[in-house]
Amino acid sequence: MEEARAARVERLPGTHTKNLFLESKTGGLFLVVAREDLRLDLNALARTLGVTRFSFGRPELLIEVLGIAPGAVSPFALMNDAAHRVRAVVDEGMLERDPLNFHPLRNDRTTAIAAADLLRFMRETGHVPLVTRLPERA
Repeated sequence: MEEARAARVERLPGTHTKNLFLESKTGGLFLVVAREDLRLDLNALARTLGVTRFSFGRPELLIEVLGIAPGAVSPFALMNDAAHRVRAVVDEGMLERDPLNFHPLRNDRTTAIAAADLLRFMRETGHVPLVTRLPERA
């Protein structure tokens, strides 16, 4: 795993990311966009957002709402959420880095984007991202 990560870093400069499609107990949908190396505390994030509990969104819900397959979750999929069902939550610390690397709606490719352009893209899709310092596990 470490060798693969090192090879990727050499070929693709910038910050690699992880994107989590989450569903709250009450049915709220969230796309959490963060640095790959962030050890996210989902319970603390749920409390911060006033949500009782998160679970990972079901694959069929991901396909229905964001139009992408599991494993290809990306903020670029927000363009498929015309009903604005998903709330975007963005790691503030990630935005301090450029460029940011994401899957372009498929998981066998990677593309880079400047942090400011990512936020502009999200807003252009009608999703106002919540930019916050995401809680980390101890």
